[in-house]
Parts: sequence; C-alpha cells; structure tokens
Amino acid sequence: MRTSQTVEVTGHLMDNGILSRVLDDIRDHGGDYVIDRFDVGHEAHDPSRARITVQAEDEAALERLLMRLQTRGVNQLDPGEAATATADRDGVLPEGFYATTNLDTRVRLGGAWYEVENPEMDCGLVVLESPDARPRVRTVPMSDVRAGMRVVVGAAGIRVTVPAPGPGDTSSTDDPFGDRPQVVLVRQVADGMRQAREQGKRLLWVAGPGVVHTGAAPALTALIGAGFVDTLFAGNALATHDIESALYGTSLGVDLTMSQGLEHGHEHHVRAVNTVRRAGSIAAAVADGTIASGIMHALVTHRKRFVLVGSVRDDGPLPDVHTDVVEGQRAMREEIDGVGYCLMVATQLHSVATSNILPASVPVVCVDIDPATVTRITDRGASRGRGIVTDVGLFLEQLALELVPDYRRS
Repeated sequence: MRTSQTVEVTGHLMDNGILSRVLDDIRDHGGDYVIDRFDVGHEAHDPSRARITVQAEDEAALERLLMRLQTRGVNQLDPGEAATATADRDGVLPEGFYATTNLDTRVRLGGAWYEVENPEMDCGLVVLESPDARPRVRTVPMSDVRAGMRVVVGAAGIRVTVPAPGPGDTSSTDDPFGDRPQVVLVRQVADGMRQAREQGKRLLWVAGPGVVHTGAAPALTALIGAGFVDTLFAGNALATHDIESALYGTSLGVDLTMSQGLEHGHEHHVRAVNTVRRAGSIAAAVADGTIASGIMHALVTHRKRFVLVGSVRDDGPLPDVHTDVVEGQRAMREEIDGVGYCLMVATQLHSVATSNILPASVPVVCVDIDPATVTRITDRGASRGRGIVTDVGLFLEQLALELVPDYRRS
C-alpha cells in the first residue's frame, strides 16, 4: 500500500520552472503525484500556488521525498509536530535525521514555531534549551554532533521559506541576466554591494588564483582599500601566487607584465611560501616589510579577515592555511554572521564549500570563465544566485572602476 501527504508550494512556479522540477523530483525518487489545485498568478509579478498530493511506497520513502522537496521550498499542508531523537555517539546523527536546506526554516515544538538560528544545508537540526526554558533550534554539521544532543528526525513539523528574489537575481522573472552587456551586469553588482554596505552588512569574497593569473590583483586590492571587502575565503594557491607576485613580479613563474615565463621562475612560488614560513605568518611578513603589496598585504593593513583552507596538492603550505578541512569549515562558519552579499570569483571548490554554508537569503554572484562552474553555483535550489560567464580579470577591472572613483589601472 502506498502512503501519501499533501504539500504546497508558492512562487513563480511556471516562469522559473519550479513546478516542473518538483514534479520531476517526485518521479525521480520513485513517487507519484496528483495536482489537487493550481492557482496561477494574474499579474506578471504575482506568485502562483500549487497543492499536490505526493505518494510513495512507504513512510520511510515518503519522509525522504518530503525532505528532498523542501529544497524546492515545498511544505506539508499540515506539518504537525517535529519529532526528535538523541544522538548516541559523537559525529553521528540519529537514523532518519532531517537533512537541512539553506532556506529560512522554522520548527514546530510543543505547539509553537521556532526559527532555526543559522540556516545551512546538509546539516542536522539540534534542539537546545535556553536560559528562559524556550527551545532554541540551530543547524549542526555532522562533524560537530555530540552524544546526547537532541536532533530533529523526519520531515514533520518543519516549514521553509524561499527568499523573495532581489533585483537581478537569476530567479527573478524580470531578467535572468541572460543577454545584458557586461557593463550593465557589473553596475548591478556594484549597486548590490553598495546597498549591502549601506545596510551595515558584510561583503564576503571567495577567490581563486585566477585573480592573480589574470592580472586582476590590483583591482581587488583597490576594492579592499575602498572598503568593499570585509572577509576573503580562499585556498593556499591564491595567497601564495599573490605573495609570489609581490616578491618576484610573477605568478607561477610567469612575468605578469610580459606574460612570459622566466628562467627558474617555477621556483618562485615555493620560495615565496618559504619566505612567509620563515617570518611565521602572512601578517608578520607584512609587518616586517617583506610583503609590501598585493591582496594579502591589503587585507592585513586594512585589518580585514581572511580564511585560507588548503588541499592535498598544496606546496608548503603557508602557515596561515588550515590543513584540517573540518577546522577550515568551522573557521569559515565563524565568518558568516552578518554577511549580506557574496562574490565568488574564479574558484569552483571554495565557491561550492561557501554556498553550502551560506543562508539562501544571501545574494550570491559567481564569476568564472567556465560556464559549468557558474551553473553549478547559481543553480543551487532556491538560493539568490546570479552568474556571469566572463574573464575574471576584465570583470574585476570594471568593478573597481565602478566602485573606486580614483582607481586607474597603471
């Protein structure tokens, strides 16, 4: 016998293809459906609403399907009460745990709804007791689960809310950033950054070594100096090649002024790492005058935060790099609070990692020369993502010209 549950979804269901994706998800996960009601918005900006009866072969399959549908903003019509189970060992969530989305989430406990404090995808929901005896609910990554934690299981008693699309979001029905000139796209990004800063929110950047390879480091340095970078996430490579450029004028041994390799230039990045390791840290190398220019120099001198997380292919690495990826994830999470805008440029892996921990309400811009990278980052459920396929060097030059009045490329 099959079991069923009635769900509803609201939004621009037809323009953005949400309804077709929901129905595809149901079929792909072995379920079936009946559309009970479909109200189409009358005006172009009016949302539509669909009510669907979802069927699955058993309760366990239905629970998994309902969790999957919530990544699309689908909620049960009658969500009921959330159930919990106790974690029995460190680092392990109970069987049947609710796998979170990055959407704004509420949990119903004891007849009352409670906001999840830090929406993040692919985590568990842990219920904590606060000093006033009211429950607190927050996402906890699997690695941080501790025995005895009270964890939400199943899909009951949970509602998610899809953020309203902002100007220029790819989810917007007005314009999906399809064929606009790049100068218009850059101006819209600049406007979003200004707005976030005016609202007292922080600007997060995620950047790869392509920023240095394309000669765009001076543009990013100018943006840091002008206050349009509050925190930078990157790997060992960006910092190493930036410091190599500051010390030797090369990136991976290639002279950035002549775009040609130098004799023994392949040694420069390793020698740059060794120089910083001798100093003890990037900040120490800046303080003693060893590093006198570049992105990392600007971050240190302007007292901006950065988190560097490494990989198995890193040389050195630099002493500031987190070599334990779990510790690196924790360091990144500590910088998320207050972020109101995020730019991801020329890095797929760090962009994916960051988009996994960002709430869906934070606007994200992904810039890369590879269309697959842009698609992967911007097509993440209902997140407010936009993508620009272009050379990151040209993009950052135009952005600096838009935001930094006295910026002129030498």
